[in-house]
Amino acid sequence: MSRSPEVVVHASPDLLADAVAARLITKLVDAQSARGWASLALTGGGICIAVLGALRNSPARDAVQWDRVDVWWGDERFIAADDPERNDLQAREALLDHVLLAPDRVHPMPADEGRFAGEPEDGAEWYADQLAASARPEDHGSVPRFDVCMLGIGEDGHVASIFPGAPAAYETRSVVAVHGSPKPPPVRISLTFSAIGSASEVWLVAAGAGKAAAVGLAVSGAGPVQIPAAGAIGRVRTMLLLDRAAATGLPAELLRLPTA
Repeated sequence: MSRSPEVVVHASPDLLADAVAARLITKLVDAQSARGWASLALTGGGICIAVLGALRNSPARDAVQWDRVDVWWGDERFIAADDPERNDLQAREALLDHVLLAPDRVHPMPADEGRFAGEPEDGAEWYADQLAASARPEDHGSVPRFDVCMLGIGEDGHVASIFPGAPAAYETRSVVAVHGSPKPPPVRISLTFSAIGSASEVWLVAAGAGKAAAVGLAVSGAGPVQIPAAGAIGRVRTMLLLDRAAATGLPAELLRLPTA
């Protein structure tokens, strides 16, 4: 990472999920208070879906005006829309189907069916067009300025569907099709670093000892091609939100914040 992220460590995955959910509620409410709406980019993975579940169960959930939240995705598996492995389906089950979102403000990535069947490149281009159509002049680009882009970190250091050494790590377009993913399914659609970096804040959320090495490398000088988590940097703020096990690979100087 070109600048050190803020690090917050929680004692367990459950406490991490609860704390990130509370932080997200506050961020969305603050954005809505400032300008009337908020924008969020989601991802899949166990801990990030657990955050959505914790948010659903939070007594503060309805402090957010959900019909004034734009929801996007950082990446998606290019499979059938009703496949339970879809990130958007998991997010709907965990949270989105339980709050009063405006349907036209929820933007799932294309599935492998209908007009996009067998054509992930067309799906990626279409999603890029949707992002561009939603960008405002003050966003200064072809992607709306997400208030938060929430990402998990893979054990290999991948974020979204940008895997180490893969073509997506070099891309300048905002959205790309991914082929040959080392983690099944092999075909995906993903935001690139340029789109992720449009977010005011990028939150990298990781739990478990299996993520510790990748987390440590991401903040210790590894390049974004080698460790894509190192290339996920917010415009204003980048946060590493970890449980204790995932933080064991961090250099001591980054553990300056009190644990909870």
